[in-house]
Amino acid sequence: MTAYEPTPPPGAPPAAYDAVVLAGGAARRLGGVDKPGLRVGGRALLDRVLGACADARATVVVADPRPTARPVRWAREDPPGGGPLAALDAGLRHTTADTVVVLSADLPFLHEATVHTLLAALGAAPDAAGALLTDADGRDQPLVAAYRAAALRSELAALTEEHGALTGLPLRRLTGALDLTRVPDPVASFDCDTWDDLATARARIREHGHVLDEWISAAKDELGIDLDVDIKVLLDLARDAAHGVARPAAPLTTFLVGYAAGRAQGGPEAVAEASRKAAALAQRWADEAAAAQADAAPDATRDATPGTRPDAG
Repeated sequence: MTAYEPTPPPGAPPAAYDAVVLAGGAARRLGGVDKPGLRVGGRALLDRVLGACADARATVVVADPRPTARPVRWAREDPPGGGPLAALDAGLRHTTADTVVVLSADLPFLHEATVHTLLAALGAAPDAAGALLTDADGRDQPLVAAYRAAALRSELAALTEEHGALTGLPLRRLTGALDLTRVPDPVASFDCDTWDDLATARARIREHGHVLDEWISAAKDELGIDLDVDIKVLLDLARDAAHGVARPAAPLTTFLVGYAAGRAQGGPEAVAEASRKAAALAQRWADEAAAAQADAAPDATRDATPGTRPDAG
């Protein structure tokens, strides 16, 4: 696998969209465990996917209800376990946007930027019914895609009329009939179908360069915080407090900065301002410490032998 930092598409913000997340599969290759609830980086796979589509106008999760990091609408195919097409149809009935992002609930490396890339690709292909990711082997991943809702509804209705129901029908019966544009992304399309896949994902996010962002995202989910701040500013502040005051001052100072920003009911700007003030204070402490050391240094004219003076005779 390659590095998985997503590249946001250039241009205007994405158009309004709804999201449908399919989270009710049987997970047979995982022994039937609750796959959406499996954790990668301390966060449930389902919550990671919900974070990637957080700016959806409406989010529908097709599964039995469970606690999630953010509010969603729940739906279920009838009968439960009827397969991806039946689940997609059930979720789609609760959406109203012209564009629908369809996602599986087992994508550990999916990011908001990936969703925006799919939306941009669909917008750039006005004749296409959808834009989907392809994996490392070039295979289509129809459950990491953005679709025109009208095209989905039309084809699902045609399949229902032809077969009497959507239960048990494979996804290729839908995607094979649609004109789709493709976006290669071997990382964001990576899904956790086996225990080996899960182990790979858990190891990957702990690699140097990724672990800090992953930890911050997990902590924000756990604490119910929806706030993006400049991590570098906070790390620089912690360093300055540790060096200029004392090592325990680093975590305590960053805590106080967050508390002050919260008391001010501010966002990233309030955090940045509180950080600036605290950093300036830490610098003043460092300057005073340096001055005190200089004052306490032995006079250059003193003899190296304790208790003697140069003019003693």
